[in-house]
Amino acid sequence: MAVVIASNLRKELSGDPLFDGVSFKVERRDRVALSGPNGTGKTTLLRALVGETSLQGGDLAFQKGVRIALHDQRPPLERRLTLRDYVLSGAADLVQLEVELRRLEQLMAAGDHDPATIRRYGEAQARLEHAGGYDWRERATTVLRGLGFRNEHLDRPLESFSGGELTRASLGRALGGDPDLLLLDEPTNHLDVESLEWLERELQSLDAGVMIVAHDRWFLEAVANSVLELEAGRSTYFSGPWHEWRIEKAARLQAASKNADRIGRDIERLERFVARFRASTEKMARKAQVKLTQIERLEKERAKVKGEVDLLTRRGKQLGFEFLKPARSGRTVVEAEGLDLRIGDRVLLESSSFAIERGEHVALVGPNGSGKTTLLDTILEKREAQGGSVRLGHGVVPAYFSQQELELDLRGSVLQCVQRATGLQRPDAQKLLGRFLFSGWTEHEKPVTALSGGERRRLALALVVASGANFLVVDEPTNHLDLESREALEAALEAFPGTILLVSHDRALLDAVAERTLAIEDRRLNPYDGGWADYVRRREELRAPARAPADSKPPKQKRSAAKTKERPTELERIEAEISDGERVVADLEGRLAKDWNDVELLAAHRRARDELHALLQRWERLFERSHS
Repeated sequence: MAVVIASNLRKELSGDPLFDGVSFKVERRDRVALSGPNGTGKTTLLRALVGETSLQGGDLAFQKGVRIALHDQRPPLERRLTLRDYVLSGAADLVQLEVELRRLEQLMAAGDHDPATIRRYGEAQARLEHAGGYDWRERATTVLRGLGFRNEHLDRPLESFSGGELTRASLGRALGGDPDLLLLDEPTNHLDVESLEWLERELQSLDAGVMIVAHDRWFLEAVANSVLELEAGRSTYFSGPWHEWRIEKAARLQAASKNADRIGRDIERLERFVARFRASTEKMARKAQVKLTQIERLEKERAKVKGEVDLLTRRGKQLGFEFLKPARSGRTVVEAEGLDLRIGDRVLLESSSFAIERGEHVALVGPNGSGKTTLLDTILEKREAQGGSVRLGHGVVPAYFSQQELELDLRGSVLQCVQRATGLQRPDAQKLLGRFLFSGWTEHEKPVTALSGGERRRLALALVVASGANFLVVDEPTNHLDLESREALEAALEAFPGTILLVSHDRALLDAVAERTLAIEDRRLNPYDGGWADYVRRREELRAPARAPADSKPPKQKRSAAKTKERPTELERIEAEISDGERVVADLEGRLAKDWNDVELLAAHRRARDELHALLQRWERLFERSHS
């Protein structure tokens, strides 16, 4: 059953349409990725669904009694509440449901057996059981633990948390209220990879309709089973996983481009006819006039098709760049021996040693708070280590792209910032800004302090690109970047001929760029070959329980036991199939790491992961049955 049906929605801003004719349907178990460039109305649509902003046209039909929860990037207004009370406030209807159940129980105990009373009691009980029964409060706090909070955080007031923690609290509130329709605007922000993986599993199992705005491609591939794209005021709905939507868009672009080429050839042929016979005999001149009419019609058709091609390629507003070829450094770019890092009394790293060589692209991964940014600051001599040593090699010229854009000079305009940081003359500085979507006098003269988060990231990227550095230290570069900009950054980093040390929660970026991974685990820095998929596979292998020791019976007894061994149970057979399925998925992820755009590999990976998920569900049912 659909939880919401939208028909021909129209939203205007200052009298101009933001979007028009938007139609879609969301059913339970639907996971709809809301896609489109920044500024096309994705967040506005989510807020319209929850009733926070009005629409100027169209209809919304909700399932009776539907419960809607919205998570976006706005921090909580009430800061005096504790984290626990704030999250539970998102489930006020469950509190009222408990009150209603107690009231109905008292009525029935007093002899009220009216069918309406019994029906209402059954409905209320079913609703509460859907939310986890009377233990729904514990489930809500379990959600917080999945998002990285600890038990000691639950009774702290919201005003004591950072901005990123408040964003995670908002996500926990939305998830903890057992909604029928869950609206998520950038839910992956401020989550470490462990929390991201937990969120993926949670959304896959949730009995609700979900609409998601996100720029994390790995996350969308894991969660979404349909796509609603908003672009140029129009909407396109696609039923299928994220990678199939990307394939569909590529096919549409190819078809539109071929159509444009065909029309162009027809126009050229007709123009040659007109040029040849326009001044010829009267009969041929009349034919030439007919051809001119055909040319006008084809020109209109070509303009329409060209508009579709431009829309599909989003020409004119794409971030596109490449790094300067850097000077050659010494063979060893970074070397650390016996490194100890602490913040206050908290130990981050103990006796850690590593080296990064010229030309290596290395990912640095670890949970939030494990010390990734602290390590980067220590490598760049922005802070001191508490033990051991770390040094840059000969001829190393680093450039730091940090989370806080600390490298930006906040004095004056955007153009002045670029000129001071790069030494470029005004025309070259303006060209550089244009490549990073700062176009025209107004944007060039905008004060740096007035830039949005996304604009600050683009400006910082421009400075790194123009630096000529041979060692890029990059900390969360994709924050505030849309999907197309992330892909442009990915291509540029992958092609960079120098050395890279990359910290990111964008697993697609890590997998595409990194050739080696350094993981902060239990206060140690452990090396792994390959990118993200290789690291995950090796991590899971290490986490798997050790196999039982070999049978110590004498050989004769072992042979006898083998003869009488019972056939494997269904549970054991499923476990073997799961093991095989995990190997298949891991192998496909390793191959995808080399080519994320391989259509056949993507489809095979999706099928293998779905089959594995089905096996795991079957195993859970069999396990519960055998232990009940």
